[in-house]
Amino acid sequence: MRAAIFVAALLMAAFPADAKPHTTPVVEGQTAQPPVAPGGLPYLLFVPKGYAASGDERWPLVIFLHGSGERGSDVELVKKNGPPKLVEKDPAFPFIVISPQLPPSSDELDPWTPAPLDAILDHALKTLRVDPSRVYLTGLSLGGIGTWAWGAAEPQRFAALVPVAAFGDPTRACRLKDMPIWAFHGDKDDIVDPRGDIDMVAAVRACGGSPKLTIYPDTGHWSWEAAYSDPQLWIWLLEQRRPRSK
Repeated sequence: MRAAIFVAALLMAAFPADAKPHTTPVVEGQTAQPPVAPGGLPYLLFVPKGYAASGDERWPLVIFLHGSGERGSDVELVKKNGPPKLVEKDPAFPFIVISPQLPPSSDELDPWTPAPLDAILDHALKTLRVDPSRVYLTGLSLGGIGTWAWGAAEPQRFAALVPVAAFGDPTRACRLKDMPIWAFHGDKDDIVDPRGDIDMVAAVRACGGSPKLTIYPDTGHWSWEAAYSDPQLWIWLLEQRRPRSK
């Protein structure tokens, strides 16, 4: 009963009454997609159950950036954690989800960069019924670092950021002062120091922002397991919306 109420609440929040998007037929479920341009990144695309029958409604979009352990040449690896793992069990998850994959690298910390991600997002906005005011960016570990970085580089693209087990560049924090942010970290993380997210959140607050921060007690680097399984995170995301351009 509780799960049904939760899903119903998400679906009610997912659609603004005044949405008037274009229409593109797509396959519901999670499927592997090739790069949208030469030299780009492959990705998983999840289209929720009910998308085809939802007429002209626009849907919120989550972009998920994986950690260093999921980079490679098999995009199915990205289903190991986070939103692409969740949607495998919940075909009615009320977000479109895009999960790119980084290629193999001799340096597992070789970072996410905005250009190929921008190409994927631009393609999604053109070919899917995405609500452009509700594009959300999240990632874990290396992907959380990428979330802070891409979000600070192009804050106008996103309605909210959710970095998990990560760190950011405090010198760029003021670019995020108006961005809804909810960061998560484990207090016993011995891979990425919790001070990374703590210091970044403090820097955004010092600029006048009001980011949220959850530190899980007695938790190591795997804080994403608790973060992404919390229904309150997804409810909070659906409440965030970029202001309309004047």
